[in-house]
Amino acid sequence: MASFKLMNAILTLVALLSSSTFCSAYPGFSFGWGHGGGATRPSGGLRFSGLSPGFYSQSCPQANEIIMSVLKTAISKDPRMAASLLRLHFHDCFVQGCDASVLLDDHPTFASEKKSGPNKNSLRGFEVIDQIKAKLEQACPETVSCADILALAARGSTVLSGGPNWELPLGRRDSKKASLNGSNNNIPPPNSTIQNLVKFFKRQGLNEVDLVSLSGAHTLGMARCTTFKQRLYNQNGNNQPDSTLERSYYHDLKAVCPKTGGDNNISPLDLASPVTFDNTYFKLIMSGKGLLTSDQVLLSGNLGKPMQLVKDFADDRTLFFNHFARSMVKMGNIRPLTGNKGEVRKNCRRVN
Repeated sequence: MASFKLMNAILTLVALLSSSTFCSAYPGFSFGWGHGGGATRPSGGLRFSGLSPGFYSQSCPQANEIIMSVLKTAISKDPRMAASLLRLHFHDCFVQGCDASVLLDDHPTFASEKKSGPNKNSLRGFEVIDQIKAKLEQACPETVSCADILALAARGSTVLSGGPNWELPLGRRDSKKASLNGSNNNIPPPNSTIQNLVKFFKRQGLNEVDLVSLSGAHTLGMARCTTFKQRLYNQNGNNQPDSTLERSYYHDLKAVCPKTGGDNNISPLDLASPVTFDNTYFKLIMSGKGLLTSDQVLLSGNLGKPMQLVKDFADDRTLFFNHFARSMVKMGNIRPLTGNKGEVRKNCRRVN
């Protein structure tokens, strides 16, 4: 049964990838709170380090419209792109803060973060960001930063996939350098324990609620075999599988990810609805069907608050949406460059 479900999920994804009508299923939306999935503003205010939702209201009021137009086309051609753009924002913010350093190619004075272990042959979506930037440069030259494009693309991808919308503080500027070392050391690996995950997030000023909420982004997208192979064949160094894996799901994954080879084979992070932003990810964790170690340990790690949040989010989609929106704003506020710091790149791949 599980094997059938996983195969069906993969076939559904393949069908969607060849479809040009994917996004037509989603209604129009606005950019205020409480749209694009029923979310309402979580209680309590957030401080934004000099960022403001109306930052481009005078200098480039059409920025959202331009970005959403490109996203709709890109995601209709490749529904996986929504997850890829969400991930780009995450991998940017965890290294030097949300400064678009992840987009920079190699430079004589620094190596690109694209070469790091967590990013190499893994991060996608750079061409979509290039498209967005080119259109924005035509409409509003040297105005909208690449760092803000990443934040807006992450929100737009969430909404277009059926997830929540949120009021997004803007005004980030772009860094003039990248950090390959920072990328290798600050992005949580897929085999992380719950203790390591908490430590990685705390380093960025994010708490256990943010950890579980943001992990819910894995309701979208796929993961390569190399990121979960250890769970199937040698989880604890004793040549045995991870005992927390549901047995039929375990056998199903072995068919996708053989012991030798197949490292780039892919499997849905959310077996049931891999291209829809919902709370099924948490329901799957509850039944032992989290794909990555870092997914399943949110429950099996026996840490009180993450365990309870997995259960709460599995039971209440609106609760998850509200917390996800709040945590995305909080993550987007990690050490932004504002004012006269950094620059607004003309090309997101290189410094001016």
